Amino acid sequence: MTTLLESVPVSMTRIDHGVIWLSRHWVFVTGLLLGVYALTPFLAPLFMALGWNIPGRLIYLIYSFLCHQLPERSYFLFGAKFSYTLAEIQAAWRNTNNIVILRQFVGNPQMGWKVAWSDRMVSMFTSLWLFGILWGLVKKDTKRVPWWFIILLLLPMALDGTTHFISDMAGIGQGFRDSNTWLAVLTLHALPRYFYAGDAWGSFNAWLRLITGVLFGFGMVWFGFPYIVEVFKDSALAIEYKYQRKALFLNEKARLMNRGAHD
Repeated sequence: MTTLLESVPVSMTRIDHGVIWLSRHWVFVTGLLLGVYALTPFLAPLFMALGWNIPGRLIYLIYSFLCHQLPERSYFLFGAKFSYTLAEIQAAWRNTNNIVILRQFVGNPQMGWKVAWSDRMVSMFTSLWLFGILWGLVKKDTKRVPWWFIILLLLPMALDGTTHFISDMAGIGQGFRDSNTWLAVLTLHALPRYFYAGDAWGSFNAWLRLITGVLFGFGMVWFGFPYIVEVFKDSALAIEYKYQRKALFLNEKARLMNRGAHD
């Protein structure tokens, strides 16, 4: 972006300098912050596997305020499997359907250690980060999308999350979204049983959370980032015009004073 201040002998405040700089580099800053936010939960299982329990559990604690962290709906690293069924979690931890107790299970050396948030959150924010990077690379070729675009892409996750919430009111592992009998009937039981029941990797629920999370990330970036561009562009221009007007005023004042001195 061509600056209007190159010939203006007026110094800018640090805040205004910061806004101008951010208007030019906000994609990089956003990508950096989103990357830290999206990838930090993966450090928890790494730290636990290395025996660094304190920093690992600190990450679990921090992200527990952002996610339910139910282990049967989470990915596991450094263990025998990538994900586990509710029955496997109950056998390794406690035979309970209590959400508060279940979410406390972070893993063990045999099963591995869970990522510090659920599979849905992983797909949402990892895709948000990756699509943000992609948008930054191709932004000159992108156009602002209509309002119904974001609604269309967020609706599947809203429906999936809402039906899961209603289903879990019957108890974890007890609701209609756990058995998905309705889906088995609609598909004439054509798919394996593990696809219909539960939340483990490869199940209908796991695939739906992955896909709807990716749609969320794509929609938020392609709808929201063009508006952010406009906000920063307008802010930068407003600052530049402010200092241009100030410089013109000072130059005119100096000219009049010099003229008066010669008269």
